[in-house]
Amino acid sequence: MSTPSPLHAVHEALGASFTDFAGWAMPLRYGSELAEHKAVRTAAGLFDLSHMGEIELTGPEAARALDYALVGKLSAVKPGKARYTMICDADGGVLDDLVVYRLAAEKYLVVANASNGPAVAAALRERAEEFDVTVDDRSADVALIAVQGPTSAAIIGAVTDADLDALAYYASVPTTLAGHDVLLARTGYTGEDGFEVYVDGPLAADVWQALTAAGEPHGLVPAGLACRDTLRLEAGMPLYGNELGADLTPFDAGLGRVVKFDKADGFVGQAALERRRDADVPERVLVGLVGTGRRAARHGYPVLDAGGAEIGTVTSGALSPTLGHPIALAYVPVAVSAPGTALSVDIRGTVAPVEVVKLPFYQRPA
Repeated sequence: MSTPSPLHAVHEALGASFTDFAGWAMPLRYGSELAEHKAVRTAAGLFDLSHMGEIELTGPEAARALDYALVGKLSAVKPGKARYTMICDADGGVLDDLVVYRLAAEKYLVVANASNGPAVAAALRERAEEFDVTVDDRSADVALIAVQGPTSAAIIGAVTDADLDALAYYASVPTTLAGHDVLLARTGYTGEDGFEVYVDGPLAADVWQALTAAGEPHGLVPAGLACRDTLRLEAGMPLYGNELGADLTPFDAGLGRVVKFDKADGFVGQAALERRRDADVPERVLVGLVGTGRRAARHGYPVLDAGGAEIGTVTSGALSPTLGHPIALAYVPVAVSAPGTALSVDIRGTVAPVEVVKLPFYQRPA
């Protein structure tokens, strides 16, 4: 049986269609996912992301523990800032991609994907055993609400006294919203400006309703997981289980920059990732593909070279609501990875031409 989010009754009242996502009953859409997608690009969308995992690390050696457990150098993150990073296994395979907030000198919040939350918490506990730190999985107690889109700052500004001008991208601040204590972060997964609000589960409905009221004059609409996926795809952001997995390293996904090798205690997977970093020619790399027409390649569809031979696999694909043509992410050999390279995809027996392009597909106006 799927676990309901703290906002389940709110979603039911809004007429949401639900889907099981990593054991959670989450809103897939409220009406038209196309309309929800376009609202995020032009105004704002309100998302329930309470399925995500939240794990706190507290103690004098929290920074050292995370430096060892993750590929990033979290000791270099200043309080109030956040960092995108990953947790890898000893072979360098990605167990999950994470956002880590440094809340104080000795306190961090690790945010994991829903499907991996328990495994990440268990791995962090195991890897932190030799350090003076406490690992607390708070996923069941914390709700996460996101406001994403060009009008998100105006909406958040109407319900909090936090200085949003001083809140940079990938930064957070404890504040109050609708009279409740929250952690407000300027982060997101849509390619737009936006905010994520961490709040105790029982208070989530009050925060949601306050944001709904504040967003009414700014075009805010509730938005489900379906449009969140097309938004992140347009922004070229990886999804665990598609572009990332235990059989892939950060370097395969073009994210080798998140791996930091200058750490005093080393880290889990370091030797394997050093070998991958130093490899002369990687076996595969992640690229963007654009097509024509209305049919989009989907996850698992073959990528073909000019002679029709299968050379790669689509990891994510959709008809882009913003751009009006098919887009996809795919793993292909380095030799055919340069922007402008002509390839094709097999869409259920139909060979459709595509071109390799530089990511992201969409970038919000400056």
